[in-house]
Amino acid sequence: MRSIGIADTMFAKADMAALAIKIINESGKRLKIFRATVPGIKDLPVAAKKLVEEKKCSIVLAFGMVGREEIDEVCAHEANIGLIQAELLSNTHILKVFVHEREALGNTKKLLSILKDRTIKHTKNALDMLFAPASLTARAGTAQRQGSENEKYFKLG
Repeated sequence: MRSIGIADTMFAKADMAALAIKIINESGKRLKIFRATVPGIKDLPVAAKKLVEEKKCSIVLAFGMVGREEIDEVCAHEANIGLIQAELLSNTHILKVFVHEREALGNTKKLLSILKDRTIKHTKNALDMLFAPASLTARAGTAQRQGSENEKYFKLG
């Protein structure tokens, strides 16, 4: 049976991992789910790599909440680099599901909407990567966005 890893942090203002688990369970896909919760965003790379190496996860979702201060953005960048390194070292996709407080500019309702939308869409993308990769190809070049409405795109040919 395939397995999916979920790495998340205590710093987040919502439990994105719980929503992802709900989406996975409702999908009807046979998957074993492993969750690793760490204190902050810079701890995600090791958690994700351990999910791949120790739990043999086929894919990992890494959920992180980025605060509004400049130092938070720097930490998110460092975490992203670490997650990319973990992907390359393990040859396993780690979907980085980061939500930045600056995206909502103090608007709690907008922040919650971004959190939900991004979590749901990235979780569904992870499931498609495992079970229906051709569906991703069918959506190539269609300006898909996680966290808000899709962008307009250009049809070539």
